[in-house]
Amino acid sequence: MKRKDKIINLNIIKRSALEGLMLVVVAALALEASSLVQYYFSQKGIHKEAAMRAQAQLEAARGRISDVINQTESAVHNSEWIAEWCLEVPDSIPRVSQRLVEDNPVTVGSTVALVPGYISRLPLYSPYVYRDGSDSLIFRSLATEEYDYPSQEWFTKPLETGKGYWSEPYVDEGGGEMLMVTYSVPIYDKKGLPAAVLTADISLDWLKELIQGTRVYPNASNILISREGRFMVSPRGDAALETTVNEVVGQQDDSMSFKKLNQSMLSGESGSMQLEFRGQKSHVFFSPVDRTGWSMCIIVPDSDIFGSIRRIGFIVLLLQVLGLGMIILILSSFARKQLQYKKLNENKQRMEGELHIARGIQMSMVPKTFPPFPKRNDLDMSAAIIPAKEVGGDLYDFYIRDEKLFFCIGDVSGKGVPASLVMAVTRTTFRTVSAHESDPQSIVSQMNDTLAEMNENNMFVTFFCGVLDLVTGHLSYCNAGHNPPMILTDRIQELPVDSNLPLGVLHGMSYSGQETDLHYDDALFLYTDGLNEAENAEHEQFGMERVEAVLHGHRSAQDHLKNIEMKVKEFVGDAPQSDDLTLLFVHYLAKEGETGVNRRLVLTNDIHEISRLAEFVEGIAEEKNLSPEVAMNVNLAIEEAVTNVILYAYPPGTQGEVEIRATVDDHALRFTLCDEGQPFDPTAAPEVDTNQGFAQRRIGGLGIHLVRTIMDTVRYEWKDGKNLLTMIKNI
Repeated sequence: MKRKDKIINLNIIKRSALEGLMLVVVAALALEASSLVQYYFSQKGIHKEAAMRAQAQLEAARGRISDVINQTESAVHNSEWIAEWCLEVPDSIPRVSQRLVEDNPVTVGSTVALVPGYISRLPLYSPYVYRDGSDSLIFRSLATEEYDYPSQEWFTKPLETGKGYWSEPYVDEGGGEMLMVTYSVPIYDKKGLPAAVLTADISLDWLKELIQGTRVYPNASNILISREGRFMVSPRGDAALETTVNEVVGQQDDSMSFKKLNQSMLSGESGSMQLEFRGQKSHVFFSPVDRTGWSMCIIVPDSDIFGSIRRIGFIVLLLQVLGLGMIILILSSFARKQLQYKKLNENKQRMEGELHIARGIQMSMVPKTFPPFPKRNDLDMSAAIIPAKEVGGDLYDFYIRDEKLFFCIGDVSGKGVPASLVMAVTRTTFRTVSAHESDPQSIVSQMNDTLAEMNENNMFVTFFCGVLDLVTGHLSYCNAGHNPPMILTDRIQELPVDSNLPLGVLHGMSYSGQETDLHYDDALFLYTDGLNEAENAEHEQFGMERVEAVLHGHRSAQDHLKNIEMKVKEFVGDAPQSDDLTLLFVHYLAKEGETGVNRRLVLTNDIHEISRLAEFVEGIAEEKNLSPEVAMNVNLAIEEAVTNVILYAYPPGTQGEVEIRATVDDHALRFTLCDEGQPFDPTAAPEVDTNQGFAQRRIGGLGIHLVRTIMDTVRYEWKDGKNLLTMIKNI
C-alpha cells in the first residue's frame, strides 16, 4: 500500500511539474507574443515619428530659407524706384547698391548693371559693392574683360522675363568671390525701355550649416539640389555645384528608386520613399524650397530609425531568459554609466565653452579691424594671431597718441591658458605704461619690473616695442629677447636689435633703446617664432629664407599677411600647428612735404621777439586757409607758452633761445617748443579753478590753463638736456 502511495505521489509531482513547466512555457510564449506585438506597434510608431521629425526639420529649414529670400526680395523691390531715378544721375548709381548692402545684413553684395550702350559714355557700367571678411564695404567694377557681366544668368534672365529672377547658385569669380545666389530685377526708364538690372547677392556659406542642422539621426545624409539638379549640399561637402543627381544615379545599386526620387524632387514634390543607399535600406523624406526651384531631402538608414528598438528587443529577450535579477543589475549598471558619461560630457562641454569664451576675451583685447585707421593716408597696417590651441600666449597691440604710433609684439613662454593669462597682463601693462610714457626703453623697463614682481611661475615674455613719429618718420624701439623685425626699404633685411633679456626674468634689468628713421614706402614686419619655426610633416622648418622670400613684392599690409598665411599653410600641409603664430605689418606712407606745412622759428629770450611769433603763426594760418577764429586761438596759446619760456626758462642775464617747430597737415596743427633752459614741466601744474574769485585764486597757472583749453593735446618731455613742449590742435 505504501509503495502504491509513493507511486501516486510521484505521478502527482511529475504532473504538477509538467503543468508548472507548461504554465511557464505558456507564460513565456504569451510574454514573447506580447513583446512581438509591442515591438511591431513600436516599430510602426517610431517610423511615423521619424517621418514627422524629418518633415518638421525640413519645414523649419524651408522657413529659414524663405525668410532670407523674402527679406532679399523686399530689399531689392524697395530699391527699384531709387535705381530708376539714378538712371538720370549715373554718378549716384553706386550709392543704390551701397545703401542696399548697408541696410540688409543678409545681402553680401549688390550691383546696378546697365544694359550695354544704354549710356553712350558708359558702354559697360556695373559698379559692385560687397562686404569683405571684416564686414567692411568694398567697391569694384564688374565691367571687365575677365568678367563679361552682360552674359551672366543673373543679367540676362530678368531682362528676358521682365520680372524678378533667382539665379542658379554659382561661384562668382569676377564679383563677390564666393558661393552665392543672386536675385535680380529689371530696371526700366521713364520711356519703359530696359535700362539696367538691380541685384542682391546672398552668400550660401550658411546653407551647409543650415541643411546639416536638419540631421535628425547620426548617420543621416542631407542633400540640397538646385533647379537643374546640381548638388548644393551633399554628403561630400567638396562636391557642391560640381555634380548633378543624374550623374550619380547610375552609380547606385537601387538606380530606379533614385531616378524616381530625382524626378519627384526636380518636379517640386514633397513626400517620402524607401530605397537602397550605400548598401543599406534607407528612408528618404523630401520637400521643395519655394520660388527657388531647389529641393532638399534627408536620407536616414533603416538602422538609425529602428536600430535602437531592435537592440532593446534583443536585450528584452535576453533579460526574459536571465530573469528579473539580471534585469535590475544591467539597468542599474547602465544607469550608472549613463550618469558618468553625462557628467563627463557636461564637464567637457563646460571646459570647451569656457575656452571659447576665453578665446573671445583674448581676441577682444587686440585690435582686429583692418585697416585700423581708414582716414589716414600715411599708414597702412595689418595684424593677425593664429593660436596653436584654443587660447595662446602671443600678443600684438598698437594705437596712435600725439601723432605717434605705439606698437608692440610679444610671445609668452608656454601655451594654453597660463600663457593666455600672462599675455593679457602684458598687453594691459603695455597700454598702462605707454599711456604716459613715450620712450620705448622706459616702457619696456617699467613693464619688466611689473611682470617680474608677479612672476611666481617663472614665465617670461619675448617682447618688441616701437614708437613711430608719423610726422617725421623717426622710429624709437627697444627689443626684449624677441625675433628681430624685418625692415623693408630698397631691400629686405633684419632690423638691428640689441640683446636684452625677455620681460619678467629679472627685476631691475637695464634695457637699451635704439633709433632709426623710416622714409616713404618703408615697412616693418614683426612676427613670432611660430612663423620661422613652423614645421611640416617631415619636421622641416619654414625658416628665415622663406620668410624673406614671401616678403618680396609690393602689396598692401593685409595682402602681405594673407600671402604669408597662405604660404605657411601650404608648407605645413596636414601637420598640426606646433606654436602660436602672430604677424604685424607696419607700412609707412607719409611723403615729406606732401601732407602739410613744415616751418621753424628761433627766438631769443627777449620779450620783444614775441611780435615775430604772431607773423609766424599768421603765415601758417594763411597758407592753410584756417579760419580767423582758429588762427587767433592758436596764436594766443602759442604766445602764452613762448612767453613763459622767454621770461622764466633761463636765469636772469643769461641769453638763450627757444625754437618753435610747426607741422600742419589736413588733420592737425602741431607746434613743438624746444629750449635748453631749466627743466620745467608746465603740464604738471594743477588745474585752475576758474569759479573761484580773484582773491581766493592762487597766483599763476592761467597761462597753462589757457593752453590746455585751446589745444587738444599738450605733452611735455625732457630729452637730451632740452625741454620739449608739444601742442596739437585738431582741425
